[in-house]
Amino acid sequence: MKNSRVCPKCQNDEIVRIPGEARAFGAGNNILVGGTIFSAAKVTRYLCASCGFSEEWVGSADDLASIKKKYAT
Repeated sequence: MKNSRVCPKCQNDEIVRIPGEARAFGAGNNILVGGTIFSAAKVTRYLCASCGFSEEWVGSADDLASIKKKYAT
């Protein structure tokens, strides 16, 4: 949906982009990679306004590297 702007489930083109954010106490759409919210990787959601299907994307290469470093097995 991020690239095609079309829902893969229902083919609707009403896609809503919900930006990732990091708020107090870990709230928001993010992945914590350090000890504080200042090190959180923000995750952007793409939501189909018709059927509700959603995708999540980490947009920063630095954030992806931090996530891999912390969580890769």
